[in-house]
Amino acid sequence: MEVKVYSIDGKESKSLKLEDSVFGIEVSQGSIYNAIRNELANKRVGTASVKGRSEVRGSGAKPWRQKGTGRARAGHKRSPIWRGGGVAFGPTPRDYSYSLPKKVKRLAFKSILSLKAQDENRFKVVEDFTVDTGKTKDLAGILKNLVSNERTVMILKDDDKMVRRAGKNIPNLDILSYNRLNAHDLFYGKNVLVLESAALQLNQFYGS
Repeated sequence: MEVKVYSIDGKESKSLKLEDSVFGIEVSQGSIYNAIRNELANKRVGTASVKGRSEVRGSGAKPWRQKGTGRARAGHKRSPIWRGGGVAFGPTPRDYSYSLPKKVKRLAFKSILSLKAQDENRFKVVEDFTVDTGKTKDLAGILKNLVSNERTVMILKDDDKMVRRAGKNIPNLDILSYNRLNAHDLFYGKNVLVLESAALQLNQFYGS
């Protein structure tokens, strides 16, 4: 598929061919769901914890004798039904992360790219640029010419430290590398900006 390439001024400069096997496949909703769910699960800390009846502070002695007092039977004051006792079936630290098959991940990323590429107004390929000053206002001025003030994802070829530094203080901007995409950020981004060199790398990296 042919797409327009824009300059940093927001004007069309040329066209670029994108691989249909990456940007024009049938969207797989299931793989997108699984990829996003996997990323969110892997981010969970899983440190929620409470104390059970064997961990709370308190005597293990029987409060009163078993029979003859007229009160309910009680073994010790750490029982979950007592005030100050342990918690029954409460959360304990656990690991929520799990692995996803590589083929499912690749299909998810290609599906999201194909989904975004369907809207020419929100998916744009931009000529390579950098922000030598590393200043937020310089990058913000470039973005103003290309996208509206909505959640935006920018895909780079390399880990450009100056661009990342400039974009750190811009709200609603996520900066990704072509070989380290994030399904959650990419899917929920309203606008997607792909640098020309990154688009060519995506052709090779995810192409058949």
